Order: sequence, then structure tokens, then C-alpha cells
Amino acid sequence: MLYLPYNPVLKERARSLRRNMTPAEQTLWKQCLRHFPYRVLRQRPIDNFIVDFYCASLRLVIEVDGEYHASSEAQVRDAERTRILEGYGLQVIRFTNEQVLQEFEGVCTVLMALVEDPPDYSR
Repeated sequence: MLYLPYNPVLKERARSLRRNMTPAEQTLWKQCLRHFPYRVLRQRPIDNFIVDFYCASLRLVIEVDGEYHASSEAQVRDAERTRILEGYGLQVIRFTNEQVLQEFEGVCTVLMALVEDPPDYSR
């Protein structure tokens, strides 16, 4: 069983983020992840972060990044966040808002490929 630290202080913020998803997050959720073959949670607190989407079965974090993430400071923070999450044995995949909204089929293809060839976590 994979243990992921849960920060209860983030619960209300995560709930608010679920109610106010970005257009790209809404599109990915409604047209792909809501009907994903494995259960996917939206705005899930893990450690001191709230990840956009989390699939426990695949140990997968899916992040949808807006313009804010393009700055060099944000990229450093995102890299550190990814490193920490990967330290828990999670795979982190990032898409930009533009990828989700303009290349939606390609984004879904990438995600469905993970279902067809799931990672082996038995090691």
C-alpha cells in the first residue's frame, strides 16, 4: 500500500478549487478523466500540495499548467514539487492549458497509453 501524506489544512482549499476549475481542467475532467478506466480524483491534497488530478491505481499525478507556470521562478517551484511527488513513487505528467484546449485528442492519447501499458510498481 502506498502511503501519501495528507495535509488536512488543504481540504477546504481543494474543495474550492474543485468548484472553480479552470476551463482547461474542466475540459480534461468532463471529456476524458471523468470516464477514465481508473478512478481519478480532482484537486487532491498530497503532502503540502494540491495536485490537479490524481489516479491512485496508476500512481499518476496530472497537472494542467496555466501561464503562471511559464515564469522561471514557477518552473523552479514546479520542478521541486515534481521531485517531491516522484519521491513518493508517483509519476507526474504536465500539460499546458493550450495543449488541453487545442490538442485535446493528443492529451487523451497520452493518458490512455498509460492505461494500455501501466507502469510496473512491483519492484
